[in-house]
Amino acid sequence: MSDKEILIKAEVLEAFVAELFHKAGMSLEDAKFSAQGLVQINLWGVDSHGVLRTPIYIQRLLSGAVNPTPEIKTVNGSLAMEVMDADDAHGFVAGREAMARAIEIAEQFNVGVVGMIRSNHLGALGLYTQMAVERGMIGIGMTNVVPNIVAPGGSKPITGNNPIAVGIPTFGDFPFMLDISLSNVSGGKLLLASKKGDKIPLGWATDKNGHPTDDPDEAFAGFLLPIGGHKGLGLSYMVDILSGLITGGAFQKTMKGMYKYPDDPSLTGHFMLAINIENIISREDMQARMDTFHQTLKESPMWDENQEMMLPGEIEYRTTQVRKENGIPLPPQLYDDLVALGQELGTKQILQG
Repeated sequence: MSDKEILIKAEVLEAFVAELFHKAGMSLEDAKFSAQGLVQINLWGVDSHGVLRTPIYIQRLLSGAVNPTPEIKTVNGSLAMEVMDADDAHGFVAGREAMARAIEIAEQFNVGVVGMIRSNHLGALGLYTQMAVERGMIGIGMTNVVPNIVAPGGSKPITGNNPIAVGIPTFGDFPFMLDISLSNVSGGKLLLASKKGDKIPLGWATDKNGHPTDDPDEAFAGFLLPIGGHKGLGLSYMVDILSGLITGGAFQKTMKGMYKYPDDPSLTGHFMLAINIENIISREDMQARMDTFHQTLKESPMWDENQEMMLPGEIEYRTTQVRKENGIPLPPQLYDDLVALGQELGTKQILQG
């Protein structure tokens, strides 16, 4: 196998990954949703959270750490706010159910808030805020993760890089879609750099003793640094409180990372909000005002004429168009890992461009 990335058509990759999940015990519906989500993340260009994660997800399904056929149910709350128990579900399934319920509640009360406990890694939160956007609503999502961030100057992790996402309908070519973790970089980007054999910039992470490093493997065994210093640190605390503490779920060190503890449920918590804006603004007015908002950004001067201002979600939209046409690039090692996994599980689908 050469060092050159292999291009795989999105529909081929999605069918292959869906069969992997189905072979690992998930229902066909859940397997297809999980595969579609992972491939969509790659189409956006967020390769650190896409099919790169498939091997560990499959491993955890086969080991029983993740429940392939969960019974997700509401366990607390009423009216506009509920808490659901994921029954150790695959995070994609739990995230889907949490946002779907939040949307359902918002249709009645204009705002729906759902906390999900006892879940696992759910990929990119934009998948779930997109669900609200597709219904003409604003979607907000967040999730806590095992502590992997050190406070500036600290030597032990104190909180997770706890992502936040916001999706806002524009009724144009693409929605406003902000999806960020609260560390300078995600753990997935360290994993991707390791797969590619690349160094990482200093300032992304530390080694296990809290010292800066440019080695992605040392960083993956170490800790991340918060975005914006104490500002990102404080936001991370907030996400942990909303996603785990107030819902009765796990928070801080009571969660388990899926790479360090591959055979144990992660006990991750999610917090999903759907906001129905149709009672305060019409679709036509929203489209016109968001278009003005976007155009104002476009007209903002840049000192580098080769650069341009873009709305959050615009880069992902452009990347999607290119990758749908040309295929999704996979590092050779990841391609080999997926092919081997398919052979192990006896898939009928063939992974080829």
